[in-house]
Amino acid sequence: MRIIIVGAGQVGSSIAADLADAHEIVVVDRDSDRVEDMTYSLDVLAVEGDGTSLTTLDEVDVGTADMVIASTDDDETNIVICSTARAVSDVFTVARVKNTEYLRTWERSERAFGIDFMVCTNLLAAESIVRVVGIPAARDVDSFADGCVQMAEFEVPRDSPVTGQTIAEADRFEQLTFAAILRDDEVEIARGDSTLREHDRVVVIGNPSAVSEFASTVAPNEPPGTAEEVVIVGGSEIGYHVARLLGDRGFKPRLIEQDPERARRLAEELPNTVVMQNDATDIEFLEREHVGDADFLVAALDSDEKNLLVSLLGERLGVDRTVAVIDTAEYVDLFETVGIDVAVNPREVVAEEITRFTRDGGAENIALIESDRAEVLEVEIDDESTLAGRPIHESVQDLPDGVVIGAITRNGEFITPRGDTVIQAGDHVVVFLDASVADEATPLL
Repeated sequence: MRIIIVGAGQVGSSIAADLADAHEIVVVDRDSDRVEDMTYSLDVLAVEGDGTSLTTLDEVDVGTADMVIASTDDDETNIVICSTARAVSDVFTVARVKNTEYLRTWERSERAFGIDFMVCTNLLAAESIVRVVGIPAARDVDSFADGCVQMAEFEVPRDSPVTGQTIAEADRFEQLTFAAILRDDEVEIARGDSTLREHDRVVVIGNPSAVSEFASTVAPNEPPGTAEEVVIVGGSEIGYHVARLLGDRGFKPRLIEQDPERARRLAEELPNTVVMQNDATDIEFLEREHVGDADFLVAALDSDEKNLLVSLLGERLGVDRTVAVIDTAEYVDLFETVGIDVAVNPREVVAEEITRFTRDGGAENIALIESDRAEVLEVEIDDESTLAGRPIHESVQDLPDGVVIGAITRNGEFITPRGDTVIQAGDHVVVFLDASVADEATPLL
């Protein structure tokens, strides 16, 4: 496909990097330094210009493009880019927004603003956080096949019962597949004789109940099952959506917001949330409100530094798990190194969501592991697939190393993949792919 990406910030550059090997990519940005960086770092055509300008869109020949992705940091700009592109072509348009009001308008009116697909950064980030809260021991969780399948990533702690065990010894779960081990900068496909070491990150795919059982095994000191007590610090848009989504799922979260007016509005809009108006760095307040007893603390303030401080305070007070919203991608590893359990970067989350629309092979869903080291795809199998009508032990011989069949659903029913399992056309298959073989393997699926 020929794809025009407008905006070479973190989201745009991430999408471009992920797609450059398989597609013809044109990147447009007003910033000459960004354009220069893209020119020398990726195999793309980088153009300096204003994506809202018809002159610029004509310059990059929007009429021959298959897709335009508007990924600047300004909602209104992205909407105008898509509207302008659709006014002069039939190109498929994707817009990134932060304000959920635009998303609601778009959802209620088919192709409003001339946009074919809209993604909301704040809402996607909140949904990502809520999935992690559902499995407290996990670092990352994604759902596939309408919720029948989960992918989860766990870090193996020092005192874990599985530390030092081989995969064969740890694999005691009927509806679970060990996909890979992430160690340092390497991705190792999980095999029976692979040994789980302290601080390894293990990726599993399976039935949600089996994933939860494994969570209790790999980290028995974590709260069992779903977290019960959740404290959200910061009434930002992301903090608001985390509280709302948790409330919809039967939680009674507590939310701390310093601004009195914002706290009042949140209390009115979140009937299932206890809103407390106070400075979240006030240790006496945190101790008085027993914040240290929480299973989960979500730091959703308006700066990375504040979120780091609040998370560390929470850990000092005894919070079981902390998740921090991190706006600067380069800080994610740093925050996790100093003790934050889960760092969520909204821009990475939205880049992942947009990326799945551009994949070859008809991917129904996609999750990126550790940004881009690996990926998990959900694919509906057709008659042309290498997997169709053959037992797995035979069909995988035609796939490159670095591919793991993680789960199968047939007519909504979960099937554990085994060597003699025959995959049929119409099945939904969830597959783990090492990034180095993704482009080769995906068309075969």
